[in-house]
Amino acid sequence: MFDNLTDKLDKAFHVLKGHGSITEVNVAETLKEVRRALLDADVNFKTAKEFTNQVKEKALGQNVLTTLQPGQLMVKIVKDELTELMGGETVGIDLSSSPSVILMSGLQGSGKTTFSGKLANYLKSKKSRKPLLVACDVYRPAAINQLHVVGDQIGVEVYSEEGNMDPVAIATNAIAHAKKNGFNVVIVDTAGRLAVDEEMMTEIANIHAAVKPNETLFVVDSMTGQDAVNTAKAFNDRLNFEGVVLTKLDGDTRGGAAISIKSVVDKPIKFIGTGEKMDAIDVFHPARMADRILGMGDVVSLVERAQEQYDEEEARKLQKKIAKNQFGFDDFMKQIQQVKKMGSMKDLVGMIPGAGKALKDVDIDDDAFKGIEAIINSMTPDERSTPAIINGSRKKRIAKGSGTSVQEVNQLLKQFNQMAKMMKMMQGGGGRKMMQMMNRMR
Repeated sequence: MFDNLTDKLDKAFHVLKGHGSITEVNVAETLKEVRRALLDADVNFKTAKEFTNQVKEKALGQNVLTTLQPGQLMVKIVKDELTELMGGETVGIDLSSSPSVILMSGLQGSGKTTFSGKLANYLKSKKSRKPLLVACDVYRPAAINQLHVVGDQIGVEVYSEEGNMDPVAIATNAIAHAKKNGFNVVIVDTAGRLAVDEEMMTEIANIHAAVKPNETLFVVDSMTGQDAVNTAKAFNDRLNFEGVVLTKLDGDTRGGAAISIKSVVDKPIKFIGTGEKMDAIDVFHPARMADRILGMGDVVSLVERAQEQYDEEEARKLQKKIAKNQFGFDDFMKQIQQVKKMGSMKDLVGMIPGAGKALKDVDIDDDAFKGIEAIINSMTPDERSTPAIINGSRKKRIAKGSGTSVQEVNQLLKQFNQMAKMMKMMQGGGGRKMMQMMNRMR
């Protein structure tokens, strides 16, 4: 996410990070590079120019030239301004009424139907709501089928009417169905077109007038860059939507839409799609996104994802096993499954400060654990619970069964033993000693 932009901004700040004298010329040169980086990322020209002018004004106002660490202060000013540019505050969705109606809008191919499913899954699993998905794309049978497949996948009911070609009637009937059957959120998936046209705009405006949604969300493919911003403006002029959803932010996106869209349409980005899986959805936090764009990671989101997968009862059982030296490969496998549920590996690495930059040329595959899982699955129950019994002949059998080498089996056993020792140490007095050592090193 934003790899190219992060690199270019880092180079732009490099001139101020040296030990040479800092002048107004240095600052101007740095901001020129910042503007160029933003334009290369497909940020709106007017937005990029106003942004750098604002940063320059703040920088000179805060005496960047006389500070001892001008580079760091400049990065902080850029971060603060970038946060403001993307909306400043996190804005949630309105779920105040029952049922709350959410109308999805956007062009064909923007990821509207998939995102409708992701949003339903998010509201069901994280907000304890009972959502109903409504299929109002009457022109593409595949769209109705796709929504039913998505609904089955996440265990959410989908309302559709075979043979009815009136999306306004379908949406109105769906709300009546929701009220009758206890659904407290209705997500209406509408038809998209390949380009903005009058027929499409009239249709969605008619649905909007009929269902009076709590929220109208404009879904846009972030990989379309500046075109996404222009399309958002056209939709907003007609619908006056409440918020934006950026999909496909996990792709090779330049980030321009995320940075420009708020300043052009003056509507907040509310959600981002970060992958193909149904749980690959994040609430949009401008400050956290600014951190990621500037290569600072996003520890808060990383911790939140870890907490979502944290099971207190399992943790207690694990602590007891570690204390009794009973931590085995079955327990290790459970830990791997928890990490995998947190999201794509590349996305998780990008949240660790400095790691994204250090590993930017490394291809981090989501199947990173495949070899480890194959080795563990080739072990007998006794070998998994008591790894110490794994001798030479057992290693050969495990390697053959998992399609790996004895060397790879040895490597996993070594890593497992080191981890078990570390966990044991952290449980005992060693944890306190380690913290004391780290404090002395500061």
